[in-house]
Amino acid sequence: MALFPWLNQVEQELQRIITPFNLFLVSLLFLSVFILFSFSRSGSKLKLPPSPTRLPLIGNLHQLGILPHRSFHALSKKYGPLMLLHMGRVPTLVVSSAEMAKEVMKTHDTIFCSRPKSTAANLLVYRCHDIGFAPYGEYWRQVRKLCVLELLSLKRVKQFQYVREEVFGELVNSIRKACHSESPINLSDMLIKSSNNLMFRCVLGKRIVEENGDWFGELSRRLMMQLMVFSFGDFFPSLKWIDSLRGITGRLKKTFAEVDGFLDHLVEEHKTGKREDDCKDFMDILLQLQKDDLLDFKLTQDNMKAILVDMLIGGNDTSSTALEWLMTELVRNPTVMAKVQEEVRRVVGKKAMVDVSDLDQMHYLKCVIKEALRLHPPVPLLIPRETIAAVELGGYYIPSKTRVFVNAFAIQRDPEFCDKPEEFFPDRFEDNSVDFQGQDFQFIAFGGGRRGCPGVTFAVAAAEYELANLLYWFDWKLPSCGSALAETLDMTEAYGLTVHKKAPLRVVPLLYSP
Repeated sequence: MALFPWLNQVEQELQRIITPFNLFLVSLLFLSVFILFSFSRSGSKLKLPPSPTRLPLIGNLHQLGILPHRSFHALSKKYGPLMLLHMGRVPTLVVSSAEMAKEVMKTHDTIFCSRPKSTAANLLVYRCHDIGFAPYGEYWRQVRKLCVLELLSLKRVKQFQYVREEVFGELVNSIRKACHSESPINLSDMLIKSSNNLMFRCVLGKRIVEENGDWFGELSRRLMMQLMVFSFGDFFPSLKWIDSLRGITGRLKKTFAEVDGFLDHLVEEHKTGKREDDCKDFMDILLQLQKDDLLDFKLTQDNMKAILVDMLIGGNDTSSTALEWLMTELVRNPTVMAKVQEEVRRVVGKKAMVDVSDLDQMHYLKCVIKEALRLHPPVPLLIPRETIAAVELGGYYIPSKTRVFVNAFAIQRDPEFCDKPEEFFPDRFEDNSVDFQGQDFQFIAFGGGRRGCPGVTFAVAAAEYELANLLYWFDWKLPSCGSALAETLDMTEAYGLTVHKKAPLRVVPLLYSP
């Protein structure tokens, strides 16, 4: 999973740390291995998917830019919906059509349900003992079931409505205070803090301490970006020592130490019973399960912290990233903004607050959320999969231990399903029953199959209520008015496991009076 730098980076790092003579020896060694590897396959009659021409040693690494989901998309237009790349020594299948995504995530789901080894995930997520990166098996099944039942189910999501009301009410009050100056606010930062507080309240029964808010937001984003860092060991196992020389291993360990220390503090603090209310929260349930030893495996503190990484960091970063892109598209498209605000304000009327029951009548708001997730899936390549056995897919042979990327970014921009797919046009969903549940494979922002995101219901409920409040209480404009500015708003992406805006969204809120 930790992958994707470009060829120049690889060459520069090798040249920096290896003497010319040793570089020559290493190159000879790799060339020999490559020739032997190629010769061993020359007699094979198996039909593999189309593949771009690869270079010795590095394979197709040189064809990837800093935004791999876009590089894969461009390559798929030439090589088709199933494309085999060679990332160093790792065969990598890229899936770029809804039809093939269905084969991967439904028809052959059990074969494509494992995860590849990753240096970054191993170091950052407690040797992959979370939900997202855990190998397919009984541990993963039990932990996923636990999180769904006790935190992410429809029943629990409904019970958390009062938390959403309080957290997003605090967000509205913070923005309202900023309205007096009519100065730009960093909405990206405010969305991150609000998402942090929501997850902390639901998981731990408490808000994040104010002085930790900015630090934890930065730490979360750093961890999500480092999960996709390039590791020599992932693609050239015999060269994993280079990661230490490059400083990659040290940076990963530094981030992990910060995360681990913070989570240790949260768990120990929770054991003392310090909280804001008497309701049993998710952390209470984990601690009780550990005490009673009710699972089929021993639930260690590291296991619990790995689960917290998914909930507090993964859940927060994906949610805030989705809202950031959504609000960015709305300020770029004032006609859509006006239409969805008219709906929200008509439904809410002159009530003192947005009621959760109002959301059922906000059909266009739901279309806006779908369209933003179509254009900007927070995890555009999903989390990579790995085949646990050989399989035939689309008439091609896919070997065991093949790394698999399902490119949601490419699939959701397929002109076969979307007219003018590069445009932000929520109206396309008005008479369309496509939903988030992973059965409509042309729309897979949350993935699908066994490894689909278990937090869909939780995330959608939060997004709908938060967006309704932002659109009801405020009008929004860019710091300098004018259509030209909206058209040239910086949409540059910053790559990580989640893909967020490189530049934060700065906007001017104007208080609306019902």
